[in-house]
Amino acid sequence: MTHVVETPASDETRKILKGIAAQIGYPIRAPLLKSPEDYGLKYDRVSFLSLDGVPLEAWFIPCEGSDKLVIANHPLWFNRYGLPAHLEPWKSIGGPLNAFEVNYVPDYKILHDEGYNVLAYDMRNLGQSGSANGGISSGGRLEARDVLGSIQYARTDPRLKGMTLGLFSRCQGCNATIYAMAESPDTFEGIRCMVAPQPLSVRVAIEQLLAAMGLDEHIGIVEQELMAINSFRLDEMSPVPFAKHVRIPTLLYQVKDEALTRPDDIQGMFDNIPIPEKELIWIKGTSSRWDGYLYFQRKPERMIAWFNQYMH
Repeated sequence: MTHVVETPASDETRKILKGIAAQIGYPIRAPLLKSPEDYGLKYDRVSFLSLDGVPLEAWFIPCEGSDKLVIANHPLWFNRYGLPAHLEPWKSIGGPLNAFEVNYVPDYKILHDEGYNVLAYDMRNLGQSGSANGGISSGGRLEARDVLGSIQYARTDPRLKGMTLGLFSRCQGCNATIYAMAESPDTFEGIRCMVAPQPLSVRVAIEQLLAAMGLDEHIGIVEQELMAINSFRLDEMSPVPFAKHVRIPTLLYQVKDEALTRPDDIQGMFDNIPIPEKELIWIKGTSSRWDGYLYFQRKPERMIAWFNQYMH
C-alpha cells in the first residue's frame, strides 16, 4: 500500500482538512425542488435496483412515438433535479462563484422535444435513492453499480426494452460510467453514444481547493482522512486511466478556467479514449463550474446533434 505523506498541521487546520474529507466522503442529500410536471411534461416515478441491489429512484419521461432513450445521471451532491445551490447548506458547496441553482429539468424537456424518451435517476446516497455502503461517496467507483443497474432496467422494463440507448452522464455520473465500462464492457455493447459534462479526478479537485485556501501542502492529510471514510486512495478515484475502456462515441464538455479542476485533467481523459469518435468542447467566458452544468440547456445544439448522429 502506498504510504500517504503527511505534513504536520495545527489542530485548527486539521479540523478544516477533516471537514473537507467529510464533505466529499459523506455527501449531504439535496431535495428535488422541481419536477417534469413543472415544465408541462408527463412522467412516471419509477424505481429499479442497482447492480448490488440498492433501490434507485427515477423519472421516466415518455416521448410518444419514439424508440430512443437517453439515460441521465448527475454529479456528486446533486440529484436528477439538480442542486438548490441558491439555498444553504448547498450554496456553500461550490463557493461564491457557484452560489446559484442548477435545475436539470429543462435539459429533459429539450431532449423530450427533440424526440427522446428520458430516464433520469438519483444515484446511491443522493436524492431519493437508497443509502448504501454506509452513506459514503467514492468518486464514482461504487456508483458504477448504479450505472449498470440503470442500463439493465432499460433493457428489461416492458416499456423500455428494445429502445435505442444513449447516455447523458454528468460529472461523478460520468466517472461512474467510465468505471462501469471498465468493469463490465459487454454491458455497453449496443449503446450508441455518451454526452458527458465535466468528469473530474478527486485528487485534482482537492488540490485546487487546498491551493485556493493556502493549504496545498496538506493534501496527504485529506487523503488520509478520506481513506478513513471510503478506503479509496485519491488516485483510485480518477477516471483518466480508465478512459481507455470507453468504446462508444463520447462528447465531453468542460468550463476551461473554472477553479475546481484543471484543464489537463479532462484533457487526459479525452486523450485516453481510444476511438476516433470523440469530441471535447471547452466552455469559455466563465469561471463557474455550475455554468458548465447549465451549458446543455443554454446551448444544446452540439449535444443534440451528437445524440442525433449516433442514435438515429
